Amino acid sequence: MGKRLIQQRRGKGSPTYKRTGFRFRSQTRMKQVKEEGSAVIKDLTTCPAHSAPLAELRYEDNTSGYIIAPEGVRTGQRIRFSTREVKIGNITELRKIPEGTAIFNIEAQPGDGGKFVKASGMSARIVAKSKSRITILLPSKKKKDFHPECRACIGAAAGSGRPEKPFYKAGRKYFEMKSKNRLWPSVSGNSMNAVDHPFGGTKSNKKGRPTIAPRNAPPGRKVGMISPKDTGRKKGKKR
Repeated sequence: MGKRLIQQRRGKGSPTYKRTGFRFRSQTRMKQVKEEGSAVIKDLTTCPAHSAPLAELRYEDNTSGYIIAPEGVRTGQRIRFSTREVKIGNITELRKIPEGTAIFNIEAQPGDGGKFVKASGMSARIVAKSKSRITILLPSKKKKDFHPECRACIGAAAGSGRPEKPFYKAGRKYFEMKSKNRLWPSVSGNSMNAVDHPFGGTKSNKKGRPTIAPRNAPPGRKVGMISPKDTGRKKGKKR
């Protein structure tokens, strides 16, 4: 008999698994500026969709937008675009930023507004530069190459002290996730009972069942590895 898995219940589209988008202020995108320009920080605010504070910018053409607030900025401060001046809050291309500079809110493709390193307190560093690519050390200690025309914000994302205070108990974590309408806690299938998940069950010392699903399994059972070529940890070298 099939089970109603969490993945299937999400497909119904009920409010239980939806983010409260009507409470979100705006998307955090850096405006595309062809020439060197500037903007003024009109206000600093928060948003349930982002862990870092947001900065509302007023551009020279009287339009406004939101970006991830850099650490140490203030209301009324002027932020410059496409400049070689290394100053906290400035937004410029990676090719104009010196090596070793702390950056955040990095574009994946030139002009997309920023995709990488946007969580509170996070920052990355430029470790190598060439004409065709810029190598950046991400907070995960992984190195990634970017196009030289991609832009980034100099400094670190604001809100660095957020993860320093522990939750202490599960109740506080529950209400924190409830305010963002996030499903919590996340329980593995092996830890569930047999009525809740195909991987759950058995009362032996090794709880759970094999994660290989047959090809003709019903929708409530077709989870895990489906007709895998290899299972388990690979040992040795293939000859």
